[in-house]
Amino acid sequence: MASPRLFVFGLGFTARVFADRLKAEGWRIAATCRGEDKRAALEAQGIEAFLFDRGRPLEDARAALAGTTHLLVSVPPDERGDPVLDQHAMDLADLRTLDWAGYLSTTGVYGDTKGEWVGEAAWLRPTGERQKRRVEAERGWLNLYRQYGVPMHLFRLAGIYGPGRSALDNVRDGTARRVDKPGQVFSRIHVEDIAATLRASMDKPTLGAVYNVADDLPSPSHEVVSYACGLLGVEPPPLVPFEEAGLSPMAASFYADCRRVKNDRIKRQLGVALTYPDYRAGLDAQFAAEGGR
Repeated sequence: MASPRLFVFGLGFTARVFADRLKAEGWRIAATCRGEDKRAALEAQGIEAFLFDRGRPLEDARAALAGTTHLLVSVPPDERGDPVLDQHAMDLADLRTLDWAGYLSTTGVYGDTKGEWVGEAAWLRPTGERQKRRVEAERGWLNLYRQYGVPMHLFRLAGIYGPGRSALDNVRDGTARRVDKPGQVFSRIHVEDIAATLRASMDKPTLGAVYNVADDLPSPSHEVVSYACGLLGVEPPPLVPFEEAGLSPMAASFYADCRRVKNDRIKRQLGVALTYPDYRAGLDAQFAAEGGR
């Protein structure tokens, strides 16, 4: 019997951590990338690689997807919509070997709740264009389940962090800032806890399900930076009022919404026990793994 095969559209930070976990379990991994250099690098690592982008669909989708038992989509929508849906929806609808499919979305679809807790059943009130595109993409993926039976699951991810992409890394490379906007909090999730949640969903599929993936402690970003500085034994950067921070439009947009994201469903339905229930646990573990420096 052939080992299960995961096909990933967009092998980014989160998807790569998850794919590596399954590869270590003996799974076959296939993924898309956008350039020949990356394709060659992935092939050298034992990952089947296929070129894909907006305007460049899979050259032979039937062959590329053949034997896929599990599908993960982490390609974000662009101004024209979801490129995977636009170019390969019917190929996926025809894929009869598929047991599970996951789409990585964002908690940004909820918009601004003024700091109130928000669960999966809440109204979606996205405030920015990127978040509105996500809502449309979610609808498209759920429609693929409702109309064609593609076994979709949606995962709304909070702010992702982990080794190589954390406050510790930002402090070390000098890009960390402490911006003060009173009352502002962000929900976060460690990349390894995302991977564990996806794995748990594969073991307990609930077609059409939607899951928030967030830790237990929404917190102001400046507190996270201060904690990282404490671990590294350096002076925290000065606390700057939001209005005086001179943030780029993209950076400022993250402060437009304030919400606390509920994670009860992944615990109750999937049995997920977070390895890193708050940013302190995540940063402590990274700091220790990197030799405490």
